[in-house]
Amino acid sequence: MRHSLPLAPQFYVTAPQPCPYLEDRVERKLFTALQGDHANILNDALSQQGFRRSQNVLYRPSCTDCNACLSARIRVADFEPKRSHKRILRKNARLRREATSPWATEAQYELFRTYLEARHADGGMADMDVFEFASMVEETPVRSRVVEYISPATDESSDEELTAVCLTDVLKDGLSMVYSFFDPAQEKSSLGTYMILDHIRIAQEAKLPFIYLGYWVPGSNKMDYKAKFGALEIYSGGQWHVIDDPESIRLDNTNAPCQPIPEQVAAISLPDALTQQKT
Repeated sequence: MRHSLPLAPQFYVTAPQPCPYLEDRVERKLFTALQGDHANILNDALSQQGFRRSQNVLYRPSCTDCNACLSARIRVADFEPKRSHKRILRKNARLRREATSPWATEAQYELFRTYLEARHADGGMADMDVFEFASMVEETPVRSRVVEYISPATDESSDEELTAVCLTDVLKDGLSMVYSFFDPAQEKSSLGTYMILDHIRIAQEAKLPFIYLGYWVPGSNKMDYKAKFGALEIYSGGQWHVIDDPESIRLDNTNAPCQPIPEQVAAISLPDALTQQKT
């Protein structure tokens, strides 16, 4: 007897929990597993529909009474650096970029811990140990790279120093900056912004049209930096919208109920390879 099994991914919803970005709000996520031979295809398709990757899971905010989390991306061809961006590029010109396969190192973890303690001591990753960190970096079923930024030795008695790191997915239509961290002691160097600018440069060289930044949350100080980039688009209502003036997107405009989960799932577009039947 032959049985037909669907290749299409199954979607689930997390239990409500406190929002990490906005006070007095509750978050909920719609998610699906990312695995198997078609993982890259699924990652490409859902990234284009506002999803983000975390290890072997793809997720998208699906809060009951809030639409504040807006998936954001930069149009590489239309991006023009501001004067402040050019200043940041010059300030960090000393850094050497090194892109490697997704493999965790002790130096990465030490920098990661220093970053969390300075920037996100009360965040969800604050208790992450070295094994969990290794899983975050290495457990990827898709095309991923660890992009390291290294400061040169200052003299003959010193060594090069790992200064910033970004875990990056290579999509069909761009680069997705999954997670980044840097030396908080170099705050004046604007390393977070520099990594985005450098990824724009990488995408230009590779002729990839977009840089996926993750979620921008109007009203959250943690996310304000994303709104400072030009050629920005946000995903809303099932399509990408050009945002000429990020200031026009107010928090009170995103305080609206989401569609019911069945309607959200029904609206997700999947590639043909994932809607066929496996026998």
